[in-house]
Amino acid sequence: MLAIILVGGILIWLASVVFDGLGYRPSVPGRTLQPVPEDVPPTAPAEVAEIDVNAAGRTADRLTYWAEDLANQTDIDPQALRAYGNAELIAKQAWPECNLRWNTLAGIGWVETRHGTYNGNFFKPSHLDENGYATPPIIGIPLDGSNNTAEIRDTDGGEFDNDTEFDRAVGPMQFIPESWARYGRDADGDNYPNPQQIDDAALSSANLLCSNRRDLSTEQDWLEAIYAYNYSQDYVSRVASAANSYAIGQPASS
Repeated sequence: MLAIILVGGILIWLASVVFDGLGYRPSVPGRTLQPVPEDVPPTAPAEVAEIDVNAAGRTADRLTYWAEDLANQTDIDPQALRAYGNAELIAKQAWPECNLRWNTLAGIGWVETRHGTYNGNFFKPSHLDENGYATPPIIGIPLDGSNNTAEIRDTDGGEFDNDTEFDRAVGPMQFIPESWARYGRDADGDNYPNPQQIDDAALSSANLLCSNRRDLSTEQDWLEAIYAYNYSQDYVSRVASAANSYAIGQPASS
């Protein structure tokens, strides 16, 4: 199984402590959240609008109208939501047997970095800029064997994580460089897969999840795919909960 992010879920744990400890919940004034399904695979979400994903440039921008109301309902950054929808459409074409839905990607994006906003510094959080880049860049702690991490020596010469000694998890979907080298894909039309760019990161996550000819409409393959991202039952539960929340058009709450 593939270890994509910090072993033991260090970044995820820190995010949970900070957000949950401060009583953080997405704010939707006057709204009562509905019970969240416990389906695995998660409940099917709203259908993505059909666009030409083979067009030049940043095709995710063609989903602006589709994402507008849904972003308000789910409290997902519109750019992130468009990236997840764009990745679903590309995956449908590239790996038709996979049956990946955008809410699974959104569930991962929520747990990993709150859709490109959590970077470990509560006082200076990241955001997605107008081109979809996490700003400041999201870079995890060194995978040097301490803090319950595996030891992973540098594999990218510091290209993505600015560390020439050890690898670090990077970007909104928290890839480590060696995994990015295998699964990284360009989705914003600049011909350079960058883990800090949300369109690229979402499509690369789709590539990983759909690998080994998985069919994510089945429980076994969906679980196997999420475990390939992070081999943790707590992680799987959090992703499923967030994905099911998005499927019924409301924010993730834990």
